[in-house]
Amino acid sequence: MSSSKPPLLEHATRDLARFASSIQFIDLPKEVIERIKLSVLDHIGCVLYGATLPWTQKVAELALAEDAKGVASLYGMGKQSSVALAALVNGTSGHAFELDDIHKESIVHIGSLAPPVALGFAEAAGGMSGKAAITAMVAGYEIGARVGNAATMGLFFRGFHPQGTSGVFASAAAAARILNLNADQFLHALGMAGSQAGGLMAAQEGAMVKRFHSGRAAQSGVYCAQLAQRNFTGITDVLEAAYGGYLTVYSDTPNAARLTDGLGQVWETANVGYKPHASVTSIHTALDGLAEIMREMKISANDIAKLETGLSPMTHVHCAWTYKAQGVTAAQMNLYYGLAVTAIDGMAFTEQYKQSRLNDPAIFDFISRVSAYVDPEIEKMGAPFRHAARVKVTAKDGRVVEKLLHHRRGSPEKPLSPEEIEYKFRNVVSGCVPKANIDKFVKLAATLDRAASTNELTALMAKKVQGA
Repeated sequence: MSSSKPPLLEHATRDLARFASSIQFIDLPKEVIERIKLSVLDHIGCVLYGATLPWTQKVAELALAEDAKGVASLYGMGKQSSVALAALVNGTSGHAFELDDIHKESIVHIGSLAPPVALGFAEAAGGMSGKAAITAMVAGYEIGARVGNAATMGLFFRGFHPQGTSGVFASAAAAARILNLNADQFLHALGMAGSQAGGLMAAQEGAMVKRFHSGRAAQSGVYCAQLAQRNFTGITDVLEAAYGGYLTVYSDTPNAARLTDGLGQVWETANVGYKPHASVTSIHTALDGLAEIMREMKISANDIAKLETGLSPMTHVHCAWTYKAQGVTAAQMNLYYGLAVTAIDGMAFTEQYKQSRLNDPAIFDFISRVSAYVDPEIEKMGAPFRHAARVKVTAKDGRVVEKLLHHRRGSPEKPLSPEEIEYKFRNVVSGCVPKANIDKFVKLAATLDRAASTNELTALMAKKVQGA
């Protein structure tokens, strides 16, 4: 059945395809190039640490069982497969521990989608220039972010995971650009991507499959571009179609104008932020606020009688559910667990989310003193402040301190410095990568725009890491 209703935004998919297929490195603002290089470094840390985790290794076993011709590396594993299967594994690995970058408005972690796809194709081709890889990544970031922006939080509230839904457009765009598809082929790649979108938010409460959403989106994007290269056709109005289109199906409140607002003038890549905590982004502001108050009051977890946290409706739905130690994924998505380890350990990083820590009695004891609610003031601020948090600590000695924080550390409004992102990278990979290689990664990411070939970087990423 076709709809007689007009499209949400006429020619939007075609306009995005024309734009992304024509992006040239020379067109990219310096700020965008620098942001992509930071995202590459951040991705390397995520994917190499992710290679050591059991859920990634299960996906790798599945991919390797296909016995495909090895042309692209499974990063950190010392093995190769096809570009699509490598994307499946590396996309899963990059999203494997809630450490990957995030575009705030779209709610997509594009660093687990565009970089592995672009670098995989580059490796399979025998190497490409750093400029070519960066250009393809930017195409992925721009398209993936704009699709997520247009879907709005309505997609999330319907129970869809943006990483597996809007994210497939990011990987398809990166793949289409690295393959130099023309505008019409690019259009069909996007048209196929919409039919491949998938991922349900119920996965956050303990399921390994949440990580797989990212890998599957990366793999699907590869297939979409490869099929478009063969003149296979997709839905040419996939984003704006009034019946059966991506935005009308996945979101109750789509804002189609966000697909093309400022296209070519406003670069969404520059709005990507980075995570200082190994947990869902939505709770970071609350974690920051608790740590800040505890430092000011000079107290420990045992000194806190009560902790109250005011949140946006989205963060409350997303993260303020009863903690039951269902698994690592659930702990990383849970507000109460994150606050507890922040209070007890002073951080919520990789060690705090080890399986052995999930049933710690001290964590449950602290959680019993924590409450969360939808804060009316934050709710009135709207979507741009969905990560805001009001944190109120009541100490056992009667002192009370309350703070309202509008933005988390690592957000576009409160960015981490390049030095802080490098510090995070070094800490993430310190247990699985030799120091000499860590230093090389930092240098290679920082000079990617000047690299004649991506081969040195992908060869280093391919090396088996400790624990993989």
